Amino acid sequence: MGCTISPILFVMAMEVILKASEDSAGPANLGGGCYMPSLKAFMDDTTIICSKEDETRRMLERLDVLMAWCRDEIQTKEVSQSFSEERLLSMLEDSEDPVVKTVQPTVKTGRKWKVVEAVDEAKECLNIKDVIGQTQTDSKGLGSSTAKWWSKVEGKEKRDMVINEIRINEDSRRVQKAVQQPQQGQWTNWDNALQKSLTWNEIWHMAPLRISFLIRLVYDLLPSNANLVWWGQKEDPTCPLCQGRQTTEHVMSSCKITLSQERYTWRHNRVLQELAAIIG
Repeated sequence: MGCTISPILFVMAMEVILKASEDSAGPANLGGGCYMPSLKAFMDDTTIICSKEDETRRMLERLDVLMAWCRDEIQTKEVSQSFSEERLLSMLEDSEDPVVKTVQPTVKTGRKWKVVEAVDEAKECLNIKDVIGQTQTDSKGLGSSTAKWWSKVEGKEKRDMVINEIRINEDSRRVQKAVQQPQQGQWTNWDNALQKSLTWNEIWHMAPLRISFLIRLVYDLLPSNANLVWWGQKEDPTCPLCQGRQTTEHVMSSCKITLSQERYTWRHNRVLQELAAIIG
């Protein structure tokens, strides 16, 4: 599985590069007195948030210089778009200016993503929601939130609904892609999982094998029989005790034979027996 400490060292090295680059542009003004840092990153997935095009260009050039100094390169071709294009297109379409309506100016976007297609899709989804009506989408139940209808709003409120619907569609595509990934998409099943808080001090003093176990356990990468079959290292995925499919969950808490023989609680019970003998 490789060195488990490498991701931590990689994040620390990337943080140094990002700190050296963030002075190239000021915080992005989101309006209403809200400001966003110009650089946000997770591992090597870096997002640049700038209010002006020249600031974005300076930021990319600075990152290119620093990455070249590290004998690496940054993929600037896959820059994530903000939602300013959708807002601009909606404003142009709803404009009352006869010149704007006659000219029908186009909004420039990248090659892989078209703002016109995204806006049309969002409007179609909003029209469908008007036809279907209010439905339950979470555990809160009907009546817990106020619904806005596409056919009854105008102006800025209508543009905001389009942008919000585009965000929902993009998030839905990301989740659909993640669900199709059996290992990297494990986070889609974490709704009811308990959060384990680890500080940098705890990670630094933790044994490397323990860090490796925790990381592989979270993403279901431990060498259970089911995973070994998936990796082509074994042919039989069954558990040698109960003949069920031996997944990581099965090994940790679901084996019937292990539960019936109280193997999961054996060490805990032995400690209690020693304490009971001393107290008694």
